[in-house]
Amino acid sequence: MTAPFSLIGGRIFEGEGFVEGKALLIRDGRIDSVVPQTALPQDMPRVEAYGALIVPGFVDLQVNGGGGVLLNNDPTVEGIARICAAHARFGTTSLLPTLITDRPEVRDRAVSAGSQALHDRVPGFLGLHLEGPHLSLARKGTHDPALIRPMTDGDLQYLTRGTADFGLKLITVAPENVTEQQVAALVTAGYVVSLGHTDVGADTAARYFSAGASMVTHLFNAMSQLGNREPGVVGAALDAGTVSCGLIADGFHVDPVSMKVALRAKRGPGRIFLVTDAMSTIGTDETGFELNGRQVYRRDGRLTLADGTLAGADIDMLSCVLFVHMTLGYPLAEAIAMATLYPAEAVGARTKGRLEQGMDADFILLTEDLALRSTWIAGDCVYDTETTGAHA
Repeated sequence: MTAPFSLIGGRIFEGEGFVEGKALLIRDGRIDSVVPQTALPQDMPRVEAYGALIVPGFVDLQVNGGGGVLLNNDPTVEGIARICAAHARFGTTSLLPTLITDRPEVRDRAVSAGSQALHDRVPGFLGLHLEGPHLSLARKGTHDPALIRPMTDGDLQYLTRGTADFGLKLITVAPENVTEQQVAALVTAGYVVSLGHTDVGADTAARYFSAGASMVTHLFNAMSQLGNREPGVVGAALDAGTVSCGLIADGFHVDPVSMKVALRAKRGPGRIFLVTDAMSTIGTDETGFELNGRQVYRRDGRLTLADGTLAGADIDMLSCVLFVHMTLGYPLAEAIAMATLYPAEAVGARTKGRLEQGMDADFILLTEDLALRSTWIAGDCVYDTETTGAHA
């Protein structure tokens, strides 16, 4: 951990917009205070931002891979570290490596790796997102149907035992293969439960929200849609104030018009937040990869199976923010909040997503045209475009 310092000469994002003339005081990996530059201690070292926009680091709750690594294919602490490092190059300072439907032994290896990553304080590691295997065959998406199954008592015992400590815990399930009682038990054990890959109607979704599910995984994708007589999971999620919804803003998974309608319609305090659903391609020039024995192809910004089924996303979080701001036309402050504060609140990451006293010193520096200059985690510079990722 670096010695205390102050970050000066930039415009700091304070939620509603940017302010000038203030500095971040960083101590022990946290923001000690935000003060006028004229009030800085004389003896504190200063780092010059040279007019950059100082923004909270992005928080991504659904990251299947990056840097040539897919968590399913490399469920190790080394694999997790490579995924985190790859996304730091695009402004993400906190993420949940995501394991999609796989065999129990792969899940167990991922959980063990997550526990080790937490112990080793891997920069950027926030916890794990277990997406499956307890999903719906009718809405399987790219998940291997041969591996989708109901949650057993053994699964629940494994997930809720005290030794399963891997940071923040997010799990995506479908009511078709998980009971309301199991959802309640998971919530009691500290999991954030998200509904996804499900074909149930709005009434069933509402019951599971009442049981404790507080999130919906990649809104619109792999779920029952909003209809005139059956609101589906989409309608139930937009109407439930206690529920937050992830959204893949790449222009392929959801039409921009649907995004804007959902953003206007979402009932609070739950929010729509951005996720990448990124695969191993982020930060690489690879043209494809293998998932559960099936080839995934990378073409024109899309990742698909041979039959055209979307297989995750080929986008980073900064690009999602720019899509919301520039394509959807939302204010920059709102686009930033959708990638920082809103996901942090949704998963209960209380020290993430804001640049305030007591928060983790996770932030990024952006140019005026919103290009990334550097990424900082716990007060350490982990990526700098001028030094090709060298630590400061």
